[in-house]
Amino acid sequence: MHENLTRRLAEIDHATPGLLSGSIRRGLEKESLRIDNDGVLAQTPHPHTLGAALTHPHITTDYSEALLEFVTPVTKNIPDLIQFLTDLHGFTYRNIGEEKLWVNSMPCILHGEKSIPIADYGQSNAGRMKVVYREGLGHRYGKLMQTIAGIHFNFSLDDTFWQCYRHIKGSTVPLRDFKSEEYLGLMRNFYRSDWAIPYLFGASPAVCGTFLEGRDHHLQPLGDHSYCLPFATSLRLTDLGYRSVAQDSVHLSLNSLDEYTESLIKATTESYPPYQKIGIRVNGEYRQLNDSLLQIENEYYASMRPKRIAKSGERPSHALQSRGVEYIELRSLDLDPFLPVGISEDGIRFLDLMMISCLLEASPLMDLEEFNRLRQTRNQVAERGRDPELRITLADGSQCSIDRCGLGLVERLAPIAQLMDQYDSGYCNALGYYKNLFEDPSATPSARAFEEIKKHDNTFFYFAKTQAEHHEKNFKIVEIDPTWNQSLKESADESIRQAQEIEASDTVGFEEFLDNYFERKSTN
Repeated sequence: MHENLTRRLAEIDHATPGLLSGSIRRGLEKESLRIDNDGVLAQTPHPHTLGAALTHPHITTDYSEALLEFVTPVTKNIPDLIQFLTDLHGFTYRNIGEEKLWVNSMPCILHGEKSIPIADYGQSNAGRMKVVYREGLGHRYGKLMQTIAGIHFNFSLDDTFWQCYRHIKGSTVPLRDFKSEEYLGLMRNFYRSDWAIPYLFGASPAVCGTFLEGRDHHLQPLGDHSYCLPFATSLRLTDLGYRSVAQDSVHLSLNSLDEYTESLIKATTESYPPYQKIGIRVNGEYRQLNDSLLQIENEYYASMRPKRIAKSGERPSHALQSRGVEYIELRSLDLDPFLPVGISEDGIRFLDLMMISCLLEASPLMDLEEFNRLRQTRNQVAERGRDPELRITLADGSQCSIDRCGLGLVERLAPIAQLMDQYDSGYCNALGYYKNLFEDPSATPSARAFEEIKKHDNTFFYFAKTQAEHHEKNFKIVEIDPTWNQSLKESADESIRQAQEIEASDTVGFEEFLDNYFERKSTN
């Protein structure tokens, strides 16, 4: 059934033993809300001791001033990746006073939209642009949605792999174009299997009632101000979560990089009537960067994106056009409240296996009909993935149960795990762990969270706050290497200096800055 995959694995390993294992590069971006002692969203500014959010390479903010984002460096070593994220948490806990980090994807107690402070990036043009962009998100989608947290997994392979793989496939196209084609093929295949992500990694079956304020929903009441869907895996990925109905009209084709970037540019340049009504600048105050369907490329709420690090002042779409796809960003991972940093080494290894499988298997082109069908399947699993009666629709239109589909996926990944274990042990064990989740839905993070919520008076908040306090205690007693601690202090100080330099170096007004940015052409 998977002869092509097995053959590709053999060809790659024969050409250069251990090439796959040694070529993978990974990074993590992990979000967490700061909360006060009462479990309410923190109203305090981003701590000065953590540095400047605009320029710090590893500790920044997302939408809200209270929504921390931890960014790891790119690394080939999985334990080092988790350790770096752990150290960032330890340093942060020592620099936020009595506050805590919320450990769930769905937010803490909120007191309406006015209680959600937009992130402050200073007075530089670059900082002001970030703030105005967030103002636009608030006007377009509401602030409540912007308090949802998650983990982004960044995956790439280095050029030693790509040169070898291009030779194996007999391709003569430039390496840049070959990589882009293959990364897009990976993405098409991943979408065909990404129903597995909310099932295996979803950990948000319930929410605090304050998140639902003023919103229509079909959730069932639990305990004190708590609501749920009994078989849900990831409410974060449902219509109640991080999703835009307006963006459902956007189809960024994954069949070629040109199609993808052209669609993205169109969505960021053409006026969208509903957002025209918001206004761009009203009474001298910016409400949004523009009235396009997307203000900037990052506004697109895809579960996976092709990425290229942009140069200063360069638009992401132009970076992709000029230099091709550099890595893949997976954005659909919930925070696991039972894990100190929200994700485990086993989880990363499983994602590795999925990425490799999706890359090496044949990847037919994908039309809009298939894309929408796959999105509906993912939504089904997010809402009722643990329902024993659920039958999901696969890419080919066939239907099967979660356990049957899941065990088929595990079977497909097994040869990759066996090969990877020859050079980096742990992949077969990781695959075995996730196989058990398909066989036993009660072992999934969402089921475990639901059971713990029941033990905490059927109240999401009590469970989540207890977990936050548990992780806080552990992070505060763990010793931090003095050299590492000093390095992070210096990074914080340096980021503040850099932010000040950026403010001092601005030579044009904000309006001209925006005009230059949105009219800028890509450069090689």
